[in-house]
Amino acid sequence: MNRFVLASAFLLATGAAFAAQPEQPPAGWPQLPPKAAVSNVKLVEPHLLVNRAGKGAPRIALTFDACMGKTDPRILSTLVDQRIPATIFVTARWLRTNPDALKVFLAHPDLFELENHGQNHIPAVDIPTQVYGIPAAGSPEAVAQEVKGGADAMIAAGIPQPRWFRGATAKYSRSSIEQIRGMGYRIAGYSVNGDGGSLLPAKMVEKQYVSAKDGDVIISHINQPTHAAGEGVAASILALKAKGVQFVRLQDIPEKGDDGTTN
Repeated sequence: MNRFVLASAFLLATGAAFAAQPEQPPAGWPQLPPKAAVSNVKLVEPHLLVNRAGKGAPRIALTFDACMGKTDPRILSTLVDQRIPATIFVTARWLRTNPDALKVFLAHPDLFELENHGQNHIPAVDIPTQVYGIPAAGSPEAVAQEVKGGADAMIAAGIPQPRWFRGATAKYSRSSIEQIRGMGYRIAGYSVNGDGGSLLPAKMVEKQYVSAKDGDVIISHINQPTHAAGEGVAASILALKAKGVQFVRLQDIPEKGDDGTTN
């Protein structure tokens, strides 16, 4: 089984990770019809690769979602202490409760690229449905608010205007992809699911990371400090560094995504 299929299988198998973090739509949000069926809506889960290094050290992009809740110090301290660059996708919800971690990110602009993960961690799908049990935005207007609200919160927190967007659950309708790109964003897929929604045990996380090849984009989570997955992420970063991997941020290297997301 190739790693793209494996990554999707892990995310499907661990969809409960997203469902376990209840989402309450803001006042006035479109209401989800009873028992809306995701099977009736064609959603895509884009992949993303950065340009391969070719000869020499393999090139890998580490990306982390900061959905809500807290910050995993095991991962953050590893990135800072080892001088590992990474792209961090933050929500407005996470920004409100993690001012100290934000200060660390902003203090290291050479390491951290901060990008948009949305306002309320609501799937950026413009059709009423559910993704892993989470009600989607449900309309183009609500998708626009999820994207714009995330960016507005970032700018208010002193973060530069984001250029990338990754929605909650990393699934989209094709029409919402077109809409978000029309708002000026590239949509950040991935090619290796590092932590299965932060639910994988540490050893399985290490297996996922070691499978990464030249040009891969790894997705993991930096907002679950009590989960064993974070231990595996920190250990895996050290292992990849020991192998001579060249870590890059999305802003540093040309990339190519599928499903019309970036090119």
